[in-house]
Amino acid sequence: MRRRDARVDEPGTIGAHGRARHGEAPGTPRHMNALKQLPLWLRISAATVAILVVGGIAFAAYWVYRLQSNISKAPLTAGAVRTEAAVNDATDRLQILILGSDTRDGKNSEYGSAQDSTGYGQSDVMMLLDISADNKRVSLTSFPRDLLVNVPSCTDPKTHTVFPAHSNVMINSAMAEAGIGCAVDTVNQLTGLEIDHFMMADFNAVKELSNAVGGVDVCVSDAVYDPDSGLRLPKGTSKVQGEQALAFLRTRHGFGDGSDLGRIQAQQGFLSSLTRKIRSDGTLANPQSLLSIADVVTKNLTVDDGLASVQALLTIGSRLKDVDLSKVAFVSVPTEPAAIDPNRLQLVQPQATQLFAAMRANLDLTNPGATAAPTASASPSAPPSNAAPVPSTPAAPAYDKALQTVNVADGTGIASRGEEIASALISGGFTKAGHFLAASVGKTVVYYGAGNADVASDVANMLGIPASQIEPATGVAGVQVYIGTDFDSGTKYGVASVPADVVKQTANDSKCQAVNPYNIAR
Repeated sequence: MRRRDARVDEPGTIGAHGRARHGEAPGTPRHMNALKQLPLWLRISAATVAILVVGGIAFAAYWVYRLQSNISKAPLTAGAVRTEAAVNDATDRLQILILGSDTRDGKNSEYGSAQDSTGYGQSDVMMLLDISADNKRVSLTSFPRDLLVNVPSCTDPKTHTVFPAHSNVMINSAMAEAGIGCAVDTVNQLTGLEIDHFMMADFNAVKELSNAVGGVDVCVSDAVYDPDSGLRLPKGTSKVQGEQALAFLRTRHGFGDGSDLGRIQAQQGFLSSLTRKIRSDGTLANPQSLLSIADVVTKNLTVDDGLASVQALLTIGSRLKDVDLSKVAFVSVPTEPAAIDPNRLQLVQPQATQLFAAMRANLDLTNPGATAAPTASASPSAPPSNAAPVPSTPAAPAYDKALQTVNVADGTGIASRGEEIASALISGGFTKAGHFLAASVGKTVVYYGAGNADVASDVANMLGIPASQIEPATGVAGVQVYIGTDFDSGTKYGVASVPADVVKQTANDSKCQAVNPYNIAR
């Protein structure tokens, strides 16, 4: 027999301990009574957790929707064919072209008329952000807007109009006809890189970002007033935000010699200070601060399709939060007044080509003289079976280097490249080395005349040119080093090196901008 107090729970009823039996839905009167029997602290905790979970999901959904709605996007290229696969934004080396647009529509109309910028506008700022795969190095390489370059043929993504290539035009005009993708294609052609993404912001972005972070400290050597940009600052350090932050970045005549180079130095100084402030404030680790900045930036930002998501932007931001400030390098492309127009700039060679080679080799630009290992194609290999035998180790006293005729035929198409190689040979003892311009070729070859095989071998060895690229030639007196586009930088074939003086400052450096004497406030 059953004891009278030994109850058997039937399906659909409440058990002795207040638990819902199989088949009874939560929320029924009996179930609610059972919940009331729970301790008060447990009921409050459960309700609080439920509210936080629901509220957190709603808050996150709101911000994702808001930020996503802010973002504008455009194609990454304007018709150029890409040869590299898409990168993993979280783990791969990442290169992002950052542009400032001079467009005067909408909120930017107070800075000029629509006629001041036609079509897609022109790039007011152009920097290439390069993040190493291990997140230990970051570089921002500035391209002056006055730099004369060759712009490739580009296709307007909206109208599908094909615009012809242009020669010796200012780099800031690259996006005017066919959009931002044409600026990307131009920088790729100039540097030999394949940029992964772009970000373009307008004037309003600078004002709102500087306000969002509470101002940025900048330093000037003297009191400055530039009526064109509206910049007015006292001597020393000031905190700029809003209109004054924009004026500091836009001033064309306020710093240095009044050229675009002085403006670039001021921009690099501003970004260096902004980086230090964000790091010291812990902004990248503070969700609320990060959301505030993300809201400001995305309202004024155009990105390529690959970056047109909140997650992609947050991924890149998270990669920058722990980088050593001394390894955040601000780089300037080597330039000089252009031969065809002294009011414009051209690349200084061979330094510019060396810089681009170092960037392609992913070298640390804060380490001048650093070199990359030779590429596989440049490693020494055995000469072909039909090649003339070349002594690998000539007898030391067989000839006097100072008496040998060695000429460098420059087929690279790079100004001063032949002179650079000839100087390296002279330093190595071939004091009669000379150079001359020659037709462009793709492959470097060392040619030698009768009786000069040993000299050719030593010359090639000095320059790191493989033995397979040494050939006899009946029309050559002595030795001729015919350098091609495969030897466009450095003095060792296949080895990229970091040129000196390309890094103007790091994010760890605090510098005062030298005020242009004509803009010192009296």
